[in-house]
Amino acid sequence: MALGLGQLLYVLLLFINAIAILSEERFLGRIGWSAQQEPGFGDQGQSIKYKLVNLISAVRTLLRIPLIGINVLVIIYELLLG
Repeated sequence: MALGLGQLLYVLLLFINAIAILSEERFLGRIGWSAQQEPGFGDQGQSIKYKLVNLISAVRTLLRIPLIGINVLVIIYELLLG
């Protein structure tokens, strides 16, 4: 049961899908991870939590359309060569 490159790509795809469907209002806001602007200028004083919230927001914004195409390709691949 070795973890191959194909299975690693599936895990990465599922992880990115999970990030892309997180709802900021229903889930992230409830645990205090909403995208709030911190006071200050520049990168000084930005916490890890703030950077993770920005990363989640960027993944949700930038990868939504490409993920649809990648998911369709993976589904077709699995149906044909499964």
